[in-house]
Amino acid sequence: QVQLVESGGGLVQAGGSLRLSCAASGRTFVGYAMGWFRQAPGKEREFVAAITWSGRNTYYADSVKGRFTISRDNAKNTVYLQMNSLKPEDTAVYYCAADPTPYTIVLHTTRDKYDYWGQGTQVTVSS
Repeated sequence: QVQLVESGGGLVQAGGSLRLSCAASGRTFVGYAMGWFRQAPGKEREFVAAITWSGRNTYYADSVKGRFTISRDNAKNTVYLQMNSLKPEDTAVYYCAADPTPYTIVLHTTRDKYDYWGQGTQVTVSS
């Protein structure tokens, strides 16, 4: 089992920045690909970004490409999502998730590929 806890959400004005963190505990997550998803009110949870276990490969949704950066520090069992140039449409609850396929280099964008989820952190961007 892997426990994931997100932090760093909050209220920010459009054009501002936030950095989300996702701390993992329990079984090591070093060999797991990690993803960030988000869910706005009344909408389906959608993929935001993913990173391989080594951090060498990343993948982003078109809506955040060039504005968001996913990274990880395996020594700290933590994955990050740096969010810049935030827009009101980025308002959502943000979730981190772990794909437990050991040392995979395939990055998935669908929820069913991720077995472990955090509880989410709210990000609100005001116009």
